Amino acid sequence: MVQVASNILKFPHPQLVDEDPIVITGIGMAASLGADRETLWQNIQRGRSGIRMTEAADDVGPLRLPCGMVDWLGGDPQRLKSIRLSEHVAGEAIADACIPMEEIDRERFACSISAQFGDVGYSYLPPETRDTCPTNASGHPWWDEFLPCAATTLVARKYDLRGPRLCHTTACASGLVSTIAAARMLKSDQCDFALCGAADAVTKLVFAAFHRMGVLSTGPTPEQACRPFDVDRSGFVMGEGAAMMVLERRSSAVARGARIYAEIAATQTLCQAHHVTGLDGDGDTLKELISRLVDRAGWGFQGPQYINAHGTGTTQNDRSELLAIRAALGPMADQVIASSNKAVLGHLINAAGSIELALTAMSLRDGFAPPTMNLDNPEKIGRVNCLPMYGEQRELDRALKLSLAFGGHLVGIALRRCPLEEAQRTAEPLVADARIRTTERVAQRVAA
Repeated sequence: MVQVASNILKFPHPQLVDEDPIVITGIGMAASLGADRETLWQNIQRGRSGIRMTEAADDVGPLRLPCGMVDWLGGDPQRLKSIRLSEHVAGEAIADACIPMEEIDRERFACSISAQFGDVGYSYLPPETRDTCPTNASGHPWWDEFLPCAATTLVARKYDLRGPRLCHTTACASGLVSTIAAARMLKSDQCDFALCGAADAVTKLVFAAFHRMGVLSTGPTPEQACRPFDVDRSGFVMGEGAAMMVLERRSSAVARGARIYAEIAATQTLCQAHHVTGLDGDGDTLKELISRLVDRAGWGFQGPQYINAHGTGTTQNDRSELLAIRAALGPMADQVIASSNKAVLGHLINAAGSIELALTAMSLRDGFAPPTMNLDNPEKIGRVNCLPMYGEQRELDRALKLSLAFGGHLVGIALRRCPLEEAQRTAEPLVADARIRTTERVAQRVAA
């Protein structure tokens, strides 16, 4: 039945009952706080910061600003950092999912991966310089990594994944959009498994562009620069990293004894159609997105227990997000806890949604909502508990991940924890190509 409110036709949001939902069975992630999934997650739980001041060796131009730099990554330095990060975490995700790769139909293993748009700095090299280095030390022609689809192409090639292949460029929402696309390929029976996620690395041009826009925080110290939901917030801090997840149908995961981190209860995308970088002041479109997610997940009388917020630390984003959460959930917002990972990881831009969705799944697995660090003076708008400085241990069954991107992209995914008997793993982990050899080095730097 159509409801009419404020002269606008409102259609009810149907609850989508899914007898065989899509689930997450493998996670790989890496950033400044860790070279593998568990190390990164432990540092997030402890509120440790991966933010430091950039140095000349980071090759991000003359600017010296706080940033969550990845300084442990090996491989051919002539290859794009985002591509190397993509391959690194893809191997961990595939191994974690315990998929018998030699037994499956590889034409039924899809890829939906987003990474930064090539090495934009390459176009500024003199033509004679480009002509003398058509390939890097790994034998890849330069244009092989310049294509927008480079990450999904090269990851699929490395791991011999021959199914459908997609690439999305929706700014800070790319990670969630890639996940939604992968889930849709599974629901339409185009594949049996899907590797999805995103990666990003800081480049000179992007670093300078965000600085020129005035959206980057400069202090007071690198570790305290990004302050999501704090009254004294002054902007975000850029970061590097990547996250990949393996998705499959729940029936498949249960049949092969795979561990299930979480199931996808609902997805939603909307567009503000308001401004390239600005948000509508009261967060009305984001409120609608949250309402639709909650309804479609079937949580209308409960709501989510935890929200992994976009939480950039900018004045406008945080205000709109808090207002939207309160407006969408009403009294239920009093029971919700929310937090932002960007205070300690930085804003991974293209990869922000994927790594934060993976962290949300880890929250459901372990029953722990991580803190929002640097939140000394919480914003009173919206009256949402954003877990200042300390995380919270509690049983979590329902969680939302929100991404708000330049261009007006609004994306959300609702995750539900699977019943314990279905989430238990009986399969043994496989040995991956991308073994983690740098964990100790990262741990030493973080501790220092």
